[in-house]
Amino acid sequence: MRRLFPVTDETALPASGEAPDARAADREWALAELAAAYAYPAGAGPWLRANMVSSLDGAGQHEGRSQPLSGPADMRIFGTLRALADVVLVGAETVRQEGYRPARARAEFAAARQAAGQGTVPAIAIVTASLDLDFTLPLFTSPEVPTLVLTGALAPPERIAAAEKSGARVVIAGDGTGVDPARAVRALAELGHTRLLTEGGPRLLGQLIAAGVLDELCLALSPTLTAGGAQRIAGGPAITVPLRFELVSLLEEAGFLFGRYRRS
Repeated sequence: MRRLFPVTDETALPASGEAPDARAADREWALAELAAAYAYPAGAGPWLRANMVSSLDGAGQHEGRSQPLSGPADMRIFGTLRALADVVLVGAETVRQEGYRPARARAEFAAARQAAGQGTVPAIAIVTASLDLDFTLPLFTSPEVPTLVLTGALAPPERIAAAEKSGARVVIAGDGTGVDPARAVRALAELGHTRLLTEGGPRLLGQLIAAGVLDELCLALSPTLTAGGAQRIAGGPAITVPLRFELVSLLEEAGFLFGRYRRS
């Protein structure tokens, strides 16, 4: 892993213009170093970051899944971002496509989570209007902490009952059948979840962007080309004026670029 931005003593070029010693700059980072690099802002209140991967030609998935675009370094960062979060916010279609399972406790982060006042694992929070989910899956029947189901006040009552019967906690975050993104963030914060992470998919990320509630984007640019008609990382209607985000850090490993961007 190399830090390309911001420039540090380890990554800066010598006065002669020669490349720095690769042994010093290009090495596998310890998980604690990754956690420090991706720490949530202190005292920021509810903070919503997204973690997404994109191919070089803009695809957010291949054959409906993001895994083919990923790699070992991406998965280390994926695990680190989960370990830092109170809750992982995800759309129902992504749960179905990616085969989501409960978050698992990791010994490497146990002490840090305890010191931060967090539970052993982040909760998984699913955004869904229809509650068209298989409530017999481990995500609902055997998580370490109850899975949250965010939906609207007019969601099908029988599906709400099925979710609650499975052990999930239903959170109403909209007046109709759907979920209001801003209300969802507030509802999660009221439950004590202020360090929020979303893993998409594209439709949910697009809704969060349009609602103006996304604070940060962690984007892995994968050295892959897919062609075809795969979705981008964010979908839905265009917003009137593009939002400007600023680059906070840029890491590189094995051809992957890992950018961290915050809303300007």
